[in-house]
Amino acid sequence: MTQNQILAGLGLIVVLAVGSQLLARRLRIPALIVLLPVGFTAGALTSDVNPNRLLGAAFSPMVSLAVAVILYDAGLELDLRRLQGHTRRVVIRLIWIGTLVTWASAAALAAPLLGMPKRSAVMLGAILVVSGPTVVGPLLNFVRPTERLQRILVWEGSLIDPVGGILGALVFHAVVSSTHKGLAAQLGAFAASAAIGLLGGAVGAAVLWTLFRRLQLGEVLGTTVQLAAAVGVAAACDAIRDDTGLIAAVVMGMALANLPRLDLPARRPFFETLVSLIIGLLFISISATVTPASVQHLLLPALGLVAALVLVVRPLVAALATARTDVPRGERAFIGWMAPRGIVAAATASTFSATLVAKGVGGAEKILPVTFLVIVATVTLYGLTAFPVARRLDVLRPSRSRPLLVGGEPWAVDLGLALRSAGLDVLMWAGVESQRQHISAAGLELAPGELFAAATGEGAELEGVTGVLLLTEEDDFNALAAMTLRGTVEGPVQRLGPPTRSHGVVAPFTGGEPLFGAALTRAELAQRYKAGARIAAHLVDDGIPAGHDVLFLVHPDGKFTPATESHPATPAAGDVVILLSPAATPPPM
Repeated sequence: MTQNQILAGLGLIVVLAVGSQLLARRLRIPALIVLLPVGFTAGALTSDVNPNRLLGAAFSPMVSLAVAVILYDAGLELDLRRLQGHTRRVVIRLIWIGTLVTWASAAALAAPLLGMPKRSAVMLGAILVVSGPTVVGPLLNFVRPTERLQRILVWEGSLIDPVGGILGALVFHAVVSSTHKGLAAQLGAFAASAAIGLLGGAVGAAVLWTLFRRLQLGEVLGTTVQLAAAVGVAAACDAIRDDTGLIAAVVMGMALANLPRLDLPARRPFFETLVSLIIGLLFISISATVTPASVQHLLLPALGLVAALVLVVRPLVAALATARTDVPRGERAFIGWMAPRGIVAAATASTFSATLVAKGVGGAEKILPVTFLVIVATVTLYGLTAFPVARRLDVLRPSRSRPLLVGGEPWAVDLGLALRSAGLDVLMWAGVESQRQHISAAGLELAPGELFAAATGEGAELEGVTGVLLLTEEDDFNALAAMTLRGTVEGPVQRLGPPTRSHGVVAPFTGGEPLFGAALTRAELAQRYKAGARIAAHLVDDGIPAGHDVLFLVHPDGKFTPATESHPATPAAGDVVILLSPAATPPPM
């Protein structure tokens, strides 16, 4: 290919990847439903987006390193403190039972349905065991199931990818090997691969821990160092043994998420943007390598395989994994209805099938198109049905708002209690230990970990945060946090207004309208509370008492509206108002 053709091809891949994600957001559907057919169509219409022609032999290792970055990012969200009791048991069972049952079932079905020889069928079965955070995460964010369900499925998706990658590599070497090793030898090879991945992840985590503890890297350099470490460790492990880099990446991320006294720089929005772009580029590139001729005669048999995996194999795995646990029936059923295939399946199929075809392994030419069809079918099926199925099973989170209140002063705790009494699901965070104890003593839920981890990205998704209210006694902190969090939280981010004549470095000059209006600043509110004013919920139908300030409206549908200078809260019938009383006696509920 000429240089102009390569430039045109790379540019087109980037444009198609981002354009597909924009279209999916506009249509309010998972991006993968758009990415796969767009890449397939582009590959059928032009040869410019074929990554094998654009990158040649470099395409496969680049895919492996890109997937390692995705898994490192997923590992950063795997906080062991959130995985306890029966939840931990279910996740562990989903990994080992799911791997064995899915592998055996897919291999056994592939031979008669697709006419594949034994060796190719076993290879396809190993590829199809994976799911992955790149598909499960967006679907769960769209559906918003209960917190435990989301944790179980996110952990399964993040951990089964490296396990499936290692399994695929072992099966691949067994298939192309001229000698047939026994079970003991295969288990030994698997243990060796796992040991290399674990050791690489531990070394990478230790290096990053040392750097962050001893050097003031800052946000930009700190994030760059993490990216370099994830790529470097994954590449080194893969060079020693194929696909061990996937285990190293997720282990390194998980280790950093659970190490004490480690202050990682805020990785959003850089990592979020990078991972989103990588996912788009990989799905466009890999699906472009699948030709219409290769899938035409496999369509119906592949759909038969998908039907068996969706209707029989996954429900069986879910039943075995949740047996004798406290997981309710509805959640068990939803676990049995959530196993889409994603980028690791596509990447391993793309990597292994070409080599198997070159070595003359019978049926190997069917592996990539069948994997592509399984990915398209499962993502489309689960993407279109997950929400109605979750609603039918009654495993959706409540539709009411769940604000995160930041601050632990007495009046902020009383505000949290008032909002909860009005029907909201309140979450609080404070940095001072005495304030955290006060919040817990009041019976309000504390957000785990650090503020930015709880308020952004997967932390907010796992905790169900729908907005952030910054109520600390530090005006500049409130202003800076509002600037940082705004745009990274799926909901409003609002702060208290600073004193009118504040000389703060940041507070008076940041954009965004503060809560409650210019007169009711943070200092004024704290002073009035100290003088005896109290915060409580009050039914609008009973009328608003004179002399009270309206802070929030809580609507019958569980949504809430703050009062601001330009948008004073106008209550309607059925609303509950959160009032600041002028006296020590709060209004009755």
